[in-house]
Amino acid sequence: MEFSLLNDEPVTGPAADLLGAGQAARQLAKLLHDSRSATPLTLAVDAGWGMGKSSLMRLVEAELRRKDVETVWYNAWTSTGADALEGLIKTVLMQLDERVLRRAVARLSGRRPWLTTLRATLTVAGATVGLAGLVDRFWEELSVDAKARNDLRTELRGLATAWAEGAGDRPRRMLVVFVDDLDRCAEETVLAVCEAVKVYLDVPGLAFVIGCDRAALGSSGLLRDLGPAGTAFMEKIFQTSYRLPVAGGEHLEAYVRSCAERSGLRELLDDDLVRLIAARSARNPRRIKRLINGFGLECALNPVWARFRPEAVVRTLLLQHLYGDFYRLLVSSDGTYGHAAREFLEYRTARRVLSRWVEVDAESWRTTVDSVTGHGLVAPETGAPDSWEAVLTRLEEELPTAFPELARDHGFVHLVEEWMRLPQADELLRRLQEGAAPVAARADEEPTAGRAEGRDEYRGVSVLWVDDYPEQNATSVRHLRAHGADVLVAQSGPTADRILSTHPVDLVISDVTRGTERDAGFADLAAWRSRGLFGGPVVFFVGRVTPAREQRSRELGARITSGSSALFEHIDAACAEIRQRPS
Repeated sequence: MEFSLLNDEPVTGPAADLLGAGQAARQLAKLLHDSRSATPLTLAVDAGWGMGKSSLMRLVEAELRRKDVETVWYNAWTSTGADALEGLIKTVLMQLDERVLRRAVARLSGRRPWLTTLRATLTVAGATVGLAGLVDRFWEELSVDAKARNDLRTELRGLATAWAEGAGDRPRRMLVVFVDDLDRCAEETVLAVCEAVKVYLDVPGLAFVIGCDRAALGSSGLLRDLGPAGTAFMEKIFQTSYRLPVAGGEHLEAYVRSCAERSGLRELLDDDLVRLIAARSARNPRRIKRLINGFGLECALNPVWARFRPEAVVRTLLLQHLYGDFYRLLVSSDGTYGHAAREFLEYRTARRVLSRWVEVDAESWRTTVDSVTGHGLVAPETGAPDSWEAVLTRLEEELPTAFPELARDHGFVHLVEEWMRLPQADELLRRLQEGAAPVAARADEEPTAGRAEGRDEYRGVSVLWVDDYPEQNATSVRHLRAHGADVLVAQSGPTADRILSTHPVDLVISDVTRGTERDAGFADLAAWRSRGLFGGPVVFFVGRVTPAREQRSRELGARITSGSSALFEHIDAACAEIRQRPS
């Protein structure tokens, strides 16, 4: 099977419009065309990252060109600060008639001393300067000082008016300037572009279509440091906004199929998986492309996958990318709780039986009993169905908190069932648990992801980390030490006892299960509390969080999490408590 990568280029024509943006593009183009007498105006195409702003704008451009409206694109993110203001103004000037611009430059040159004026006028009149040279000359004349800048808007208005009115009985002309990805720019670039649009290019004949995420440019986003006057100025930039709607189900599924077809993965994705990708990718076209590209790269380039069939790889990667919490639970399962996928499917059967949603047969009853007793609970009685709901409630207290919600997710259930039916499922899981087939960690699960921190933010804090597999926490431990913490490591309760008896400790991070002892961490903490050995903050960092574990943690005055980002949030909160204590 051959795979190919998908590019991230926007749609440029109706044939490639699988997300149904064509109708909106036609309406927006008509709105702009019919508003030429109302120029200047600015329209925002508002949407989040990867939701199709650029594609919609390209479709609008294609529609405008069919209506004899002139267009030009300006890539603001390629400029910085004041360069963006100059670049946008020059981009507009390059679209105007050379004759009009030549006369303007000649007139402006007349302000110079007579000899310089004569040379400049002869050069301009003699057509030895091309359009780009004329634009540069025009800018040089009007950007030399504050006084000249004051004249710039007047000159631009005159040029744009002369260009828009044209000659004879031709209809009024219009130039639509597309500015994309403004929310990707630095603050100074955003402000420079807005200054160019509102202060200098707010002239007849010009309309701007600006692609951006309005929320990212708001008072809580990129421009959060603006004062009231700056915020008010930003509000005046856009006359109207079009909020790009999220793509509908059928359109998005067609888009997933098209991407899978072009990448070579189509035969590996049935209709259920196509719907799952569409729904779990936040209906974001760019995320869908990246996901499918990731599948292709893993299948084609990672030698570890060579011994597994492509459908096994794709389904494993779907679990990792779309259900990251469950995937981590799956690969971290040990002999204590067994196979997380099998545990989930057994729970789903038990849930359906104990809720009396299905007819009970011998096989489903046996699965239900195994699920209940496997978590240390008393088996339900066949002749007492009125008690089954209580049994289910107790079972769910011992299961990962996400299981009830996942059981209602038909796409997830289908994915797990298919994954379990793979001929190589057991071998694949074993290799994943051994770390033989590592896959990229999610960015939001890196300890430092999205954190604004100081180099010594944990200086002076003494941490005891208790875990019988300390190598699993090596990255987090290094991070704590790099930021000033003194971290001691214990692999057992007795070792932790000795450390707590001989060293001052501010914070304890602990696992819960060790070997076959399911509640070792809880038992240790209860003993430390009762003996007065440790009364400070404790965070349980575990592979699985259940309602029962959450309740037990609350009873012991501790926090519990299974995610690295949440772990460091708890650590930060604990450090704040520690520093508030009296010396």
